[in-house]
Amino acid sequence: MLKIDLGNSGILASNVSLGCMRMAALSDAEAAKVIQVAYENGINLFEHADIYGGGKSEEIFARALAETGIKREDILLQSKCGIRPAEGMFDFSKEHIISSVDGILTRLDTDYIDVLALHRPDTLMDPAEIAEAFNQLQSAGKVKQFGVSNQNVAQMELLSKYVDQKLIVNQLQFSIMHTPMIDHGFNVNMTRDAKSIDVDGGILEYTRLHDVTIQAWSPYQFGFFEGVFVDNPKFPELNEVLEKIGNKYGISKTAVATVWILTHPAKMQVVVGTMNTDRIADIAAASEVKLTRQEWYEIYRAAGNVLP
Repeated sequence: MLKIDLGNSGILASNVSLGCMRMAALSDAEAAKVIQVAYENGINLFEHADIYGGGKSEEIFARALAETGIKREDILLQSKCGIRPAEGMFDFSKEHIISSVDGILTRLDTDYIDVLALHRPDTLMDPAEIAEAFNQLQSAGKVKQFGVSNQNVAQMELLSKYVDQKLIVNQLQFSIMHTPMIDHGFNVNMTRDAKSIDVDGGILEYTRLHDVTIQAWSPYQFGFFEGVFVDNPKFPELNEVLEKIGNKYGISKTAVATVWILTHPAKMQVVVGTMNTDRIADIAAASEVKLTRQEWYEIYRAAGNVLP
């Protein structure tokens, strides 16, 4: 499994990570098997959020990890905070961030997390207040590094003006069938369709300029949780190309979809959310494969994209 330096921070993480949102549906024994298989296949970063399963995902993970015998220091734990679903709002207040981290640490049964990311932008955020929360959490040894999720360039710049810590990650939705992050880069100074619109302030280029690692979530989805595109009859041309390239490298179509993201020189990390151990092993096989430039563009076009 290839490792990447998250945000040039010195944290060496597998370029495929396991998102634990669905772990709330598993028994402790089932979760232990998922963690063990992921770890044995080279995955060392496990990604959480305080709202996953209402906190249950983190609790099950902690109990399951203890069953595996894997040492805490041999893995990386990341979690997110800032969404308050019961109240129907986002909350980046100092009080909520600190209390959320305390809850995360309790549920994960750990003294620290390696990365804390702010989950979805809060337009009411006071960046100076966030800076106080970050400093308090870091000085207490509760959080090593910090990042964000689903933020654009201006939002990251505003936050970075106040916080002392570098934002090392930004979690962004990205897959073969969800590509606004790169579409407008192909259509600069053109008005032929919506793909020419810059919807994020050039976040791809920004993260590369500032050594921020993009963590690509929903890597196999199309639309906004509309479904998986692999083996979906709605996308026959794309699946034909994925199968052809997969046969060349001896990997599955899902693995090719993973490789397509990992091949980008931005050195992204793919967040995989499956709890199926066979799929985890299958996807992990993509870690060290790299597509040719011709193959990468062939897949992009097969997804319905037209180059100018």
